[in-house]
Amino acid sequence: MVTTLAAGDHPIGVTVNAFASLSLEPPLILISLARTTAHLRAYLENEQFAVNMLGEDQRNLSITFSSQNDNHFAGLDFATGESGCPVLGGCLANLECTRTTVHEGGDHFIVVGHVDRIHHADIGDPLIFFRGEYARIGDVV
Repeated sequence: MVTTLAAGDHPIGVTVNAFASLSLEPPLILISLARTTAHLRAYLENEQFAVNMLGEDQRNLSITFSSQNDNHFAGLDFATGESGCPVLGGCLANLECTRTTVHEGGDHFIVVGHVDRIHHADIGDPLIFFRGEYARIGDVV
């Protein structure tokens, strides 16, 4: 789940299907955003964004933020990170990032970010989405 701010410091977020570690030195990650992503311009132009790695008990957040609903944060408890971006609670990890570059990739944009801060939980299992379904570690997929 990637969060940032839209015009007027309005918090926005989207569930992404592509996230990867790109480099350890310097610490870089990448996310892939479809050209049809709501508020795409904010994700491409904002210097700051946060990657929120969901735990297996946060399936509802993944579903909510993958919808076209524009009010994902209604009633949601979240913090504001040092970057100014929304940081979701209860995640396995939150990465506050600074955008370094954007590349066109077919029907997607690839956004590269420098990891500025990491917050992480001590325990928990990741939310997994594979072959169009949610799964748990140890499930036969």
